[in-house]
Amino acid sequence: MDFDPTTLNRALPLRDQIYHKIRNMIAVGRLKPGDPINEVAIAEALGISRTPVREAVKRISDEGLIKVLAQTGTYVAPISRADLEEAYVIRRALEMESARRAAPKFTASACEALEDNIAAHRLAISRGKYARAIQLDDVFHRTIAETSGFPMIWKAVDISKAQMDRGRYLAIPKPGYGEQTIKQHEAILDALKRQDAEGAALAMEHHLETSLHNTIEVAGELADKVAAAANESE
Repeated sequence: MDFDPTTLNRALPLRDQIYHKIRNMIAVGRLKPGDPINEVAIAEALGISRTPVREAVKRISDEGLIKVLAQTGTYVAPISRADLEEAYVIRRALEMESARRAAPKFTASACEALEDNIAAHRLAISRGKYARAIQLDDVFHRTIAETSGFPMIWKAVDISKAQMDRGRYLAIPKPGYGEQTIKQHEAILDALKRQDAEGAALAMEHHLETSLHNTIEVAGELADKVAAAANESE
C-alpha cells in the first residue's frame, strides 16, 4: 500500500485523513477484495501512532468495506450483491426525494452548473479519464441535493454509496456505460428544467437502477474471474 506521510496535514484530525485515504483506495480498486489491511504497517509508513489508523479502519469497517476476522486479520471486504442492493435502496430513496424537492427550486444558475457538469463529464469519458468522470458524476448529484435545500442528503448518500462506488470504477470503462450515464443525467436535467418534480424523481430512479444493474454485472464478472483463477492455481 502506498502511504506517503507528506500527504498528511498534521494540523487536521489524522483519523479523518486516513479514513478518506483508505476508503478511496478501496473505492477505486487500488485495494482489492481480500487485500490485507495492516494497521501497524500503515502507521509506520505514515510516521504516526496506531490509534488514528485503528479509528479510521473501524469507521470503514462499520460501512462494510473492511472485514475484521478474529485471530485472522483485517481484509478488504468482497463486493457482494446484498451490499450493492442495500446501498441502492438507500440511495434511491434519498436521491429521488432530492430530485423531487429540487425541481420547484431549480434556478438558471443551477441549470448552468449542471449543463457545464455534463459537458465536462462527456469530455472526460471521451478521453478515457474515468476517475475524473466519476468525480463529475458525484458533483452532478451533489448539486441537485444542494438545490433541493437539503444538502445533508448528499452527505448521507456519500456514506451509503461506498459499495456502489467500487462497482462504478469497474463498470465505467466498459463501452457505452459512460455515455449511458450522460444521457440519463440529461433526462434528469430536462425534468428539472420543466420543474417536473415527479418526472425528475422517476428519471433519477431509472438512472440509479441502471447503475445498480451495471455494477452487479461487472461485480459478477470479477467474481467469476477470481474463482477461475483460484481453480487454476489448485
